[in-house]
Amino acid sequence: KPGETRTYTYQQLHREVSIHANVLKRFGIKRGDRVLIYLPMIPELAIFALACTRIGAVHSVVFGGFSPESLQSRIDDAKPSLIVTSDAGFRGGRIIDMKKNIDEALQRSEHKVQHVIVAERVGNETYTVWNEGRDHHLRDILNSPDLSDECPPEEMDAEDPLFILYTSGSTGKPKGVLHTTGGYLLGANMTFNYVFDHKPDDTFWCTADIGWVTGHSYILYGPLSNGATSLMFEGVPSYPDAGRFWQICDKFGVTVFY
Repeated sequence: KPGETRTYTYQQLHREVSIHANVLKRFGIKRGDRVLIYLPMIPELAIFALACTRIGAVHSVVFGGFSPESLQSRIDDAKPSLIVTSDAGFRGGRIIDMKKNIDEALQRSEHKVQHVIVAERVGNETYTVWNEGRDHHLRDILNSPDLSDECPPEEMDAEDPLFILYTSGSTGKPKGVLHTTGGYLLGANMTFNYVFDHKPDDTFWCTADIGWVTGHSYILYGPLSNGATSLMFEGVPSYPDAGRFWQICDKFGVTVFY
């Protein structure tokens, strides 16, 4: 929302990723398990994706604007052990009821998800469904006194799966595209460095959503593996007015705009 910002150093991000990786491990998530992430464009989206990578779990990010039907098809195909979502999300002055969408998708799906972690974004707790034993407030888990901020990374082979990302489904049933660890990361790292001509004093902004592969590559893996200073944006270019992008560029001194 206009005026709201959060800033992370690399050290702070490393600590948050380790903490959230331990959250996933607490629910039994391990190397090779699938985790579906359905969140607005908030830092927890990046943190949970990187937390999956840290422990060798395969993340599947679903665009936060998708419907329960779109969610169901991806749940049925990926068969995640755990879902991360939020109470709701802001989008261009509207509120998207994300927890409700997950509940509807899971009611329709034949695949039984064991755990749903709910991050708080809007403070909207008028849930249609709160399934005790399945649904968990992220804030309650993070308040656990025994949750460590150290999590050694899982050693992966180059051809081990990194993430699944589904096509939009506009030309038929969505297809899950599997990206592997070594080749994908090398590609994201090098294209960010050379195509965007990255310099250490740049402030880089990819305006995509992490729900698309552009966001995976040029919000998460490309900039971070190059040590870049980069922006992640929750809003839309037309709200509260059509000058939003340029106001953000001015405010943060963006030098590379994608």
